[in-house]
Amino acid sequence: MPALQRIRAFVQRESLLLGFGVIAVVLECVDPVSWRQLAGWSRPETLTGLLGLMLAIQGIRQSGLIPWLAHRLVLSLASRRALGMALVLTSALASMLLTNDVSLFLLVPLTLVIAGPTQLPAWRLVSLEALAVNAGSALSPIGNPQNLLLLQQSGLGIGRFTLGLLPSALTMLLLVMVFSACWLPGGKLTRQTHAPEPKPVKRPMAGLSLLALAGMVISLSLGHPGWGCTVILALVALLAPRMLARIDWLLLASFLAIFVALGHLAALPLVHAQLARLDLQQPLTLYLSGILTSQIISNVPAAVLLLSRHPDPVALAVAVNVGGFGMGIGSMANLIAWRIAGIKDGLSRFHRVSIPFLLLTAPLVYGVQRVIHSL
Repeated sequence: MPALQRIRAFVQRESLLLGFGVIAVVLECVDPVSWRQLAGWSRPETLTGLLGLMLAIQGIRQSGLIPWLAHRLVLSLASRRALGMALVLTSALASMLLTNDVSLFLLVPLTLVIAGPTQLPAWRLVSLEALAVNAGSALSPIGNPQNLLLLQQSGLGIGRFTLGLLPSALTMLLLVMVFSACWLPGGKLTRQTHAPEPKPVKRPMAGLSLLALAGMVISLSLGHPGWGCTVILALVALLAPRMLARIDWLLLASFLAIFVALGHLAALPLVHAQLARLDLQQPLTLYLSGILTSQIISNVPAAVLLLSRHPDPVALAVAVNVGGFGMGIGSMANLIAWRIAGIKDGLSRFHRVSIPFLLLTAPLVYGVQRVIHSL
């Protein structure tokens, strides 16, 4: 019986890995492709980037820096709502500079440390942070992969591209913050809610880990994540080899399965035949196509797929950024948030919030964009 319980727990915990692994195998049986195509769909640059980030963040965790930051943050604010909104806003702002994935790797562990003693509901905070990084990163050309890709394809400068994203991003961020103010519980933070004094920070490890994180972010922004990951991996193997056993290797395996399955799905002739029937020069058609496609294959593959039909890159960026809300698969950041949080049924509970949020956000953002475009 214990063995069956362990198997059941593994299946529940690794449902993404198993589910997308099965989809990838089925698609390969139905539509066989070469190993070269499979390797291309696996997005090795993204996987190496994730590994480098995971190594740097694990070093920050083991240094004791996160409990120290949590303690300082709790002492600096007077109410639970203010504390929660500070975490949400920090997530959004950090995603503009560090990308949405990096922001979550940093802030979700901090959130989990804070949630216990302050009695803030962790799943609400993580839900809001996932929404916030999708909104915040939508404003930055480097905030998420689809924006960077579409900036490069647009031929526009960073200023003009960012200006085109500004109305939609501000609308989304305002909605996230209003929702946070309404949804987070109030109440003062008292001495009883403060976390106990944390252990001293291991400063050498914290310093090296922060440098590794900064180097990884620079490596990602330059488009060479493999170099950053290789350097960090070599240093960890040399200085702290036990850290390698604490890395969530199954998370990387899950993303590998997701990338291969979604890449194969997007390449099916049936998908391209249906796409050819769409007039993506029509603003509403492009907008709805970007959102709906993101709900099925995630917003980065959706941007790549729809870009092949030569639509307006800025309008497509708005559409797939909005498509990051809704289903968890809409943005890889959603999946990363809940994997790090490790909250039971977290992703399914997130859908109760994120799907209504998409249904509210999508028409408002489209309306704002059309008003601005008409001026």
